[in-house]
Amino acid sequence: MNAKLKIGALLMVVAFCAFKPIKKVTTIYLIGDSTVANYQLEPDYMEKRHPLIGWGQAFQPFFNKSSIKEVKNLIKTDSVIVDDRAKGGRSTRTFFQEGRWREVYNRLKKDDIVMIQFGHNDAAVDKTERYVNIEGYKEFLRLYVSQTREKGAIPILLTPVNRNYPWKDGKLTNVHGEYPNAVKEIAKELNVKLIDLTQLSIDSFTAKGQEYVTKNYFMNFEKGLYRAYPEGQKDNTHFQKAGAEAVAQLVFNAMKGL
Repeated sequence: MNAKLKIGALLMVVAFCAFKPIKKVTTIYLIGDSTVANYQLEPDYMEKRHPLIGWGQAFQPFFNKSSIKEVKNLIKTDSVIVDDRAKGGRSTRTFFQEGRWREVYNRLKKDDIVMIQFGHNDAAVDKTERYVNIEGYKEFLRLYVSQTREKGAIPILLTPVNRNYPWKDGKLTNVHGEYPNAVKEIAKELNVKLIDLTQLSIDSFTAKGQEYVTKNYFMNFEKGLYRAYPEGQKDNTHFQKAGAEAVAQLVFNAMKGL
């Protein structure tokens, strides 16, 4: 009798496990340039790159069990993995040509999210190896959107985060020319979710003030502070930790309203 009870109990456990819901995960893929990249994925980060951080590197902590509920309009699962595929120096074209998009496309599954932020390098007219004109830029955005949707995943377009210039009368202004508008046009044309990170970052940085963001957000510091930059650094495009976290917060907040 005891043996039968044990077998019965074991069968109940097996049955329970068989019908227990499998924990589902949504992967958020980030594709873009150096302002989005995760530099901790590179070898010898502390010696060669620290304190350089892309906003994608600071994005995962925003998706804890509680905060995921704030973006339930986009994410239906109980956990999120941020897979940051952004790479420095890449434009919409070179990211595709190097096979980086193919790696993402092959992994995409239904209801995953692809966040797309390019523009810094597309606009580099003096660097022909990466430059993409407006029409080409729009065409590659169309490609990323359509192929994301082929897999049943959700594309989100982002206008490029602003640089720390030009400032005029205490206000930061758009440095990206017509590229942000091109993103908006594609979003409207293809009915794609859009985060206007250009304007969000302009407004946020202006509110903090030029002196504050220059010192705390961007890669500006004196020599002798970091092993990777013994001579110091003057860089108003790339972020330190506080800047990356501030931009990641802007993106997460914007996701709530999509």
